[in-house]
Amino acid sequence: MKITKLRLTLGAASLALLAGLSACKDYLDVTPDAFYTTEQLFGTVSGATTAVVGAYDLLSGDRTYGTRLNLYYPYDTDELIGAPGAANSGNRGLSRYKALPTNAEVINPWNDLYVGVERANICIKNIPQMALYRNGTSADTATLHRLHGEVLTLRAQYLYELIRNWGDVPAPLTPTDASASFQLPSADRNVTLDTLIANLGRASKLVPWRTNAGAPTERITKGAVKALRARLALQRGGYSANARTGAIERPADYLTYYRIAQQECADLMRNRNQHTLNSSFYDLFKSINEQRRESANEIMFEVAMGGSSAVSDSKHGYYDGPRLNASPIFGSSQGSIVAVPTYFYAFDSTDVRRDITLTPYTIGNTNNQAGTSLTAVTTGKFRRDWRVPTLPGTGNYLGYNWVLIRFADVLLMFAEAENELNGPTTAAKSALLEVRTRGFGGNATRAAANLDLTSKTSFFTTLQKERLLEFGGEGIRKYDLLRWGMLATKLAETKAELAKMQAGQAPYNTVPQYQYYRVVNGLVQWARSFYRPSPAATPTGTTRVNWRLAVDAAYITNTRPGGTGLAADFVPNVGKELLPIPQSTIDTDPNVKQNFGY
Repeated sequence: MKITKLRLTLGAASLALLAGLSACKDYLDVTPDAFYTTEQLFGTVSGATTAVVGAYDLLSGDRTYGTRLNLYYPYDTDELIGAPGAANSGNRGLSRYKALPTNAEVINPWNDLYVGVERANICIKNIPQMALYRNGTSADTATLHRLHGEVLTLRAQYLYELIRNWGDVPAPLTPTDASASFQLPSADRNVTLDTLIANLGRASKLVPWRTNAGAPTERITKGAVKALRARLALQRGGYSANARTGAIERPADYLTYYRIAQQECADLMRNRNQHTLNSSFYDLFKSINEQRRESANEIMFEVAMGGSSAVSDSKHGYYDGPRLNASPIFGSSQGSIVAVPTYFYAFDSTDVRRDITLTPYTIGNTNNQAGTSLTAVTTGKFRRDWRVPTLPGTGNYLGYNWVLIRFADVLLMFAEAENELNGPTTAAKSALLEVRTRGFGGNATRAAANLDLTSKTSFFTTLQKERLLEFGGEGIRKYDLLRWGMLATKLAETKAELAKMQAGQAPYNTVPQYQYYRVVNGLVQWARSFYRPSPAATPTGTTRVNWRLAVDAAYITNTRPGGTGLAADFVPNVGKELLPIPQSTIDTDPNVKQNFGY
């Protein structure tokens, strides 16, 4: 791994590229430290490569996929609760759905995403104009075509992130003219998505398949482009909040985009030598924590992290994951994202994904685990105690890459699109059951038990839950609910279910009030099933913790406006599905209008 600081001057584009750029981990070994003109930078393959590294750079770091976009923005949902506590002017304002236009956690990611768009635009404009793009050696033209496809994809990712969080946003598709003010109007998100989907169709022809891309890196290859195109097509065909009225709407032409998603996913499924499911859900996530490649190349698009800094690394496994308190071996972590108690019980008792997705333990200064209450269960796919090599101390940055798309999503996107277009066909069922069977450790009989896949409606209901179980803690659920037009419904349903759990009503009447554990070789061993009532007496040699009893009246009260818990300040139909446009943008660009409800 080598992290390199670059300083670039690109004439009119210097606003975006003067910042120090850090090369992505394992991406490219680039070492220049000089100033360049546009002509110099895009006069050579190595110069163009350096510029593309700069476009990748905005994916990593605290203000984008190192913390904010994936650890702050996707919560609260029916899955997880971000940083419990009353809404504030920072991260909890986002989680409780009480964000302000002046919130730095709204402003900074917005700004960085637009820097990413600008850097990509500079490359998209200049690379195809290079003489080497048309008349170079076969190696040079292949490299430049690949770079062109990569930056088309990066721009799509940055603008997609802006659209799904803010709705109708400015969508610059050319570099900023330094002689003019940056005052673009908000663009219709559907028009922007149409452009990006077309761009990705072109990009997929420019970048190679993984097996033709040379040594494995975190660079974009054809599978990532096609999977992202499917994702954007489902976004385009889904529901969204009207920025002017707050109404949740779906375009009349949505089936056109479901066909695009179905076709892209079907093509990826025909090319299983490129990407497929890792047979082990456990190994898939252990590989990230151990910072090694996983065997099946299920991970299709990931953000390279490294360098232990706020601009190039991530806080995965520190901000999320189990809470570690001054462990001499493993170090410390915050464990700020906790599970909604009903999410724990969304999993079947034999679903192996539960104990990888969720961690009902903490680790203290003895290096031993201790059991938690049901309300203190944290996420588990990124864990400091799984890191190889271990990293004791209080450092925030663990070098964990962030996964943007994996092959399981391709299968479930295909199943969703196929069902919407043709009903629950054999192909749709097969794709869904492939993911679910892996979740049950390969036991196809258990995976298929009690599923209703007989109608389009029942299949879609099953698919909604399967995505909930498969992608916990991966920053996907909120955006699924938004494009399905179901965020308000699911939050209301979850709060009603929590009230049933607090009262001990079915289906939670068999959930134990207390739970009991032993520590064996430093690890928690639960003495009783999570699905059976508490025994009359504490089992010998165990420690008791409040389990369902922690879901008390105060917990329920805190889910209401002004509270400190699950989506406390979410109010349906007032625009909270979208974030506010930063006030700094509203003040400087009169063409941009604030989102409804702010």
